[in-house]
Order: sequence, then C-alpha cells, then structure tokens
Amino acid sequence: MSRVSEKQHKAEHRNRPTGEAFMAFMREGWAPRSDELPELTDAARYAAARREALSATFPGERLVVPAGGLKIRSNDTDYVFRPHSAFAHLTGLGADREPDAVLVLDPLPSGEGHGATLYFLPLADRDSEEFFADSRSGEFWVGSRPTLTSASAELGLSTRHLSELPDAMAKDLGPSGLAVRVVRDADREVATTVDRVREQSGLSSGEQAQEADLELARTLSTMRLVKDAWEVAQMQEAVEATATAFDAVVEHLPEAVRRGRGERWVEGVFGLHARHAGNGVGYDSICAAGDHATTLHWIRNTGEVRDGDLLLLDAGVETDALYTADVTRTVPVSGRFTEPQRRVYEAVLEAQEAGLAAVRPGNKFKDVHAAAIEVIARHLLEWGLLPEDVTLEQTLDADEGQFHRRWMVHGTSHHLGLDVHDCAQALREDYVEGELREGMVLTVEPGLYFKSDDLLVPEELRGIGVRIEDDVVVTADGARNLSAMLPRTVPEVEAWVREGGRRR
Repeated sequence: MSRVSEKQHKAEHRNRPTGEAFMAFMREGWAPRSDELPELTDAARYAAARREALSATFPGERLVVPAGGLKIRSNDTDYVFRPHSAFAHLTGLGADREPDAVLVLDPLPSGEGHGATLYFLPLADRDSEEFFADSRSGEFWVGSRPTLTSASAELGLSTRHLSELPDAMAKDLGPSGLAVRVVRDADREVATTVDRVREQSGLSSGEQAQEADLELARTLSTMRLVKDAWEVAQMQEAVEATATAFDAVVEHLPEAVRRGRGERWVEGVFGLHARHAGNGVGYDSICAAGDHATTLHWIRNTGEVRDGDLLLLDAGVETDALYTADVTRTVPVSGRFTEPQRRVYEAVLEAQEAGLAAVRPGNKFKDVHAAAIEVIARHLLEWGLLPEDVTLEQTLDADEGQFHRRWMVHGTSHHLGLDVHDCAQALREDYVEGELREGMVLTVEPGLYFKSDDLLVPEELRGIGVRIEDDVVVTADGARNLSAMLPRTVPEVEAWVREGGRRR
C-alpha cells in the first residue's frame, strides 16, 4: 500500500537509458540542496487545534485520514491533484500538495490525546532512479518536493516515509488493543487496507466498521460548520479575488459579444483571474446567457452572449489553501434591464434581502430559505402564475403546496468553505435544523427561472433566469456580507456594466 494513485498506462515504445554509466552520470555534479527549513505556517497552527478537537471526540482510537491519490485523466496524464477536504482541514496542506499522503492520529501512551504523523513520499535522493525517471514524483518532472524534515517544520507534524504506513497501521491493534477508523471516501485503497487489518486483528468489520467510519466522516464534516478566524480570513480573500474576476468579466462583455461563443470567453476570463489569484476556480463556472440561465447548473458554456440578454455568472475563486467563494451576479449585457427583466430581478433581490436579514445567531439555518422563499412565492402569486384559488399559505405548505418550486427548485442557502457545498455529511439536525452560530459561512442565493418553453408564464418572461448570491459570515450580533463590494441593486448593476466593470 505504498502508492494509492491510479496506475498509469506505460507505453511500450518509450525507452530510457538504464546503463550503469548513465546512472552514475545522472547522480553526479549537482549543487548541494538547501538545508534551510520553512517556518510553521498559519494554516498548520490552526490545524493543530482542529486535531485536538477531533482527538477529544474519539479517545483511544486510531484515526486514519488519507489525502487521496492522483486520478488519471487520459492515458499517462493526471487530473490536477486536490487533497481530500478533511485531510486539508487537519493538516493545513492545500493546493496540489502530496498525493498519496495519509495523516494518522495515534493515541498517546499517556492515554490523553493523540499524536499526529504524516506519512508521505518525500523528496528522493539524487542517487535514486526516482529522482529523474518518475514522472509523477521525480524532481526532474514535478520539481522539488518537501523532505521529511522540511514537512515536519512546515506543518508541526511528525513525518514518516509512506512505505512505513502498512506496518504502522497494523501495530497494536486487536480485541484488547486499539480500534481504528478511516475516512473511507478519501481513498478506497487505504480503506480496503484498513478493513484487511481489522479482519486480521479480530476487530469489528463489515457494516459495523463502516458505520464507525461514517461517524468519523460526519464528525469531520460537522467540525467545519463553524470557521475559525483564519478560515474566515481565507473566505474573505477568496471573495475579494472573485470580485476582481467579476469586474474583469464585465469589462470583457463587449468582447464576449463580438467574438461569438461568448459564454466560453466569460469562462476563460474568470478562470484566468482565478488561476492567477489562487488555486483556480472552486467549481465549474456557470456562465449562462439568455435561456441558458434557466438551467441551474449550466456548465457547458457553449452559448452566445448577445446584447439584450441577461448573463448569469455563478463562479468562485479558490484560494491556495482550498477555501472557495461562491458568488452569483446577473447582469444585462447591454447595460440596461428590459422592463420584464427588471421586474424579475427586483423580485429576486427583495427575496435575497429577506434571506440576508434572517442570517443571525439563534436563527435556524432553514429560516434563511423560509424568509426568501416567502417573497418569491408572494411575487409569483401576485403575477398570477400559481394555480387558481391557491393562497400564499397553501403554496408555502411543505406537504401540500410548494407550487412556487416550479420556478425556484433549489434551496436558498448552503454552508461554504473548503467545499463549495461544505459540511455535506453533517446530519440534518446539525445542518438544516441547526442554529446559526458565530463563524458560520453560508450563501444566500434565491432565484427565478422561467424557461423559454414554459407555457404557464407570460411570453415576455420566458427565457429569463435570475440568481443573486452573496457569501456571508455569521457574527456575534448578525452577519457580515463578505461579497458586499459587488453591485446588487438595479442602478448599481446597470452602472457597473456601462462603466466596464469599474465599481463606484
């Protein structure tokens, strides 16, 4: 189990020198590597406190948290690596760092707390074949990587070579020894190895073991509901970079119209800024013009951007530490809303204001959706779009109503952080039914979507899709809109477009 990345196909027609003379030639003539060690990162300092919290939840148990491995994109090329979010949260490692690494928390001999060890593939010596011949980890191919010593200094963790992991995981297990849990979805091969070790050691296996693993996954997910100060700063950084990228998109709207296939141009402009400012986009950007804006997750981005259209841009920059923004603005490409577009936009904006007002400590997470959707339903009722004789109370009824969901089928909010839909494995009682607490970061994103072939709406509304989304952090006495710097009202948005993305 020394390597868990998917195995690439190796082409038989490719040869490399293997003679001893060549090998000796490759080993010699290199300047000494620097022995200067990095400082402990801020991310690592906060990660240590998270590990302590996890340790207190599972005393006396071994906890295994893999980063995951490389995934093949095609033949001998891989997708860009992204570590599992739980691994990043507990180590402070982000971006594309250390595929195949595994964090292991072992109970301390004293019986109080855990010691944390990172198993990974360190920088190879220059007298090894890996140094120049391994296209996935060799220094010639992917650049210099951390040593065991430098990674320990950077992360504040004990470090071991990945090859030592199998023996370490089998140590001290058994009916009278340690129990072990693993984050199963992070890496199936590691999970399979843990299952094998459990069976050999007489530990509970099968469904009982998987339920124990699920409890670990839920705990790790629930831990991220409340962000610490460093995480909130990361979220603000992500949002500010996203706002800059939105400005660039608005500036390039005339070019998107001129070039054709403008949705791809919009996607490219945003992606350029996301990759320059951070790790890249936090999710596939939705760059939806015209009727495409009525498809909630339109990520093909193959359409035209035309004067007279609305452009719905739902996108977020991910920081190098993997925290992502998730912001949506809907703008008139020509710089002016038509009367029907304006009517729909202002209804959505009113709904968003109601949702934003509901974000405060003590309220429940579900209160945000309830506040926004009541405004949406009222407007649809006033416009005569709901079935005859249906009252506002009836359409809001969760069992017998919900007719308004034809035009807004999604929820108004979700938690945000390392994942765009963060904390997804938290239980309903902690998420939807849970109280909002200081440090939670969530989106508020109502919308209205009238498809071009929807015969239940007036023709003037068909093909109009509007969503407005901001990222907010719950504070001690309310909430702070992290993305408030971006225009939202009709006059602000129109001026923003007409002035080429320059915010007032």
